[in-house]
Order: sequence, then C-alpha cells, then structure tokens
Amino acid sequence: MAQNNYEGALQKPIGSGFNAASTTNDVIKGIDLKGKIAIVTGGNTGIGLETVKTLSNAGATVIVPARDVDKAKKNLQGITNVEIEELDLSNTVSVDAFAGKFLASGRPLHLLINNAGIMFVPLRRDAEGNESQLATNYLSVFRLTAKLWDALKKTDSARVINVSSLGHHFAPFNFDDPNFKYHDYETLQAYGQSKTAVNLFSLELDNRAKAFGVRAYSLHPGNIWGTELAREAPIKILQQFGFLDDKGNPVPEVIDSLKTIPQGAATTVWAATSALLNEIGGVYLEDVDIANLAADPAVPNGVKLYSLNEAAAKQLWELTEELTGVTFNFN
Repeated sequence: MAQNNYEGALQKPIGSGFNAASTTNDVIKGIDLKGKIAIVTGGNTGIGLETVKTLSNAGATVIVPARDVDKAKKNLQGITNVEIEELDLSNTVSVDAFAGKFLASGRPLHLLINNAGIMFVPLRRDAEGNESQLATNYLSVFRLTAKLWDALKKTDSARVINVSSLGHHFAPFNFDDPNFKYHDYETLQAYGQSKTAVNLFSLELDNRAKAFGVRAYSLHPGNIWGTELAREAPIKILQQFGFLDDKGNPVPEVIDSLKTIPQGAATTVWAATSALLNEIGGVYLEDVDIANLAADPAVPNGVKLYSLNEAAAKQLWELTEELTGVTFNFN
C-alpha cells in the first residue's frame, strides 16, 4: 500500500459497510470512547452538535469551544461529559488563548475535529487582512492544530478531522491572490479555495504527523438543510442551488433529498472512530467511506485531484506559515 495520498494514491473506497443514508447512531454502534478527549469546533449547532452528542454518548469527554458561550450552554444543556470554552476562530489571540489553556491542563488530545466554518458571506477581512472564509475555514484550522500539536502527539494515536466540503469543486487554491486583493471577490470562489486548502492541509499534515501517531482526514459531510451555514446566504444563491423557488420558499422535493443532520455528521464520527482508518490517512471522505477521485465534471461527488497535489500541499504549507507566523514543532 502507498505510504501517502499524494496525487490520490489511496483515494478509493474501502468498503466501510456504511453509505450516504447511514447515521451517527449506525456508525458509533459498539464503540467505547471512555477515557478519550475530543475538541469539536462549531460543536453547539448543526452537525457539530450532533457530533458532540454522539461522542459524549460513547463516553468521550468533549470540549466545545464557542464564540457565544451562553448560546453554547443553552444548546448543549443536558449533554454529559461536555466542557464549554470561549473561542473566536476569527481572532488569533483567542485561538492562542484557548489552545494555551488546554495545554496547561496537561491532558492529551485524542480527537481534534475542526468542524466550524462559514459560507456565503460578503467580503470581509480579519485583523491580519486575510479574507474571512480563508481565515475562518482554513487559517484558523492550521493555527489551532499547530497550537494543540503537543497535546495531540501525547496520545500516540490521535486523529485530526477537518470538515471540508464538496464546495472545494468551486475553485482550486489561488496562490497568486488568495485574499482577493487584486481581483473581484466572489463568495463561492472564496469558499471553494478555503475548502481546497483544508484538503491540501489534511494531506500534508498526515504525511508529516504520522511518524508521531497522528493521522489527518478531510471530509464532505453531505448537503444538509437546517444548519446555520446558510444564515448569510443571499436568496439568489439559494435559488441558484435550487433550494428556494422564485418566491423564496423552500422547494420540498429538493429539501427532502438532502441529508438529515445525523446523516451529515456520520462521516465525521466514522473518521474519528473507525479502525479501518488506523493505517490510512491524508484521504478525503464522503458518505462514510473514502471518496473516489472526481473524474467526471458532471458528477457532483468525489475529490478533485488539484486538492491532493503534493507540490500544492507543500507550497500551501509554506504560505500558511508566512501568513500565520505559526509552525508545527515536528520533533
């Protein structure tokens, strides 16, 4: 078997026994996570909340960082084994403070699930001048993972799960102008490159981290209705995707064809817990298995080869270190 997934060398289904209709309850059946510690960003809404419930019910201690702590407390009420901490992923000081507090506890980190993300937003920039979707969906993921690296390698069997999207099909990574300083901003293009970056990061992280017992994965949860991801979406874009009719009302047959939240979170839970992935990393997952390469542009699934390219992955790593001023301590 190939030792890494550069150019999609490992990118093919392995027969997980699950499918697009599988739920978190199906995936977690028979798995005991007592003694395991997980961090789930975006864990108080949508598929993140479902992921937290599932891991908690299996015995894991789950830390849920949230920008709005009061909202998180309300949404997570009644779920056991949960700790809520303050974290604003768009603020580098907040990311560093959250990671520092966890490291100070001296605990190992078995699962880092980078689930939080934004989409459909107008052009915004963080304090460093980075476009907001790139900053939140990718740069913060790199930063948080790097800052928590010492806790991850303590376990000898940690996993980093990065929630990506089929939306990476919208755009490769634009190394010439990643922050839209020199060309017109387009929200789906920005989202697409941020998720392509997540895939390239997962690929390269796995190759660098596996010597320490840490494996990394990216995944598409599926198209889901009822999460907060579309809270800023212009009606025209939702109509373009077919979710809303010309009057702005949901189209029932389209909505009914989408995944439920427990189905959407199933691939995340499988990535976090499946023994089938013990010796495989750096792969992109969908429908609770390793995805196929996206060979046919007309078929909306699979992973684009440009987000598994070795040269691009290494180039992005170097660029990200420059943009963030953060490096991993691989020793």
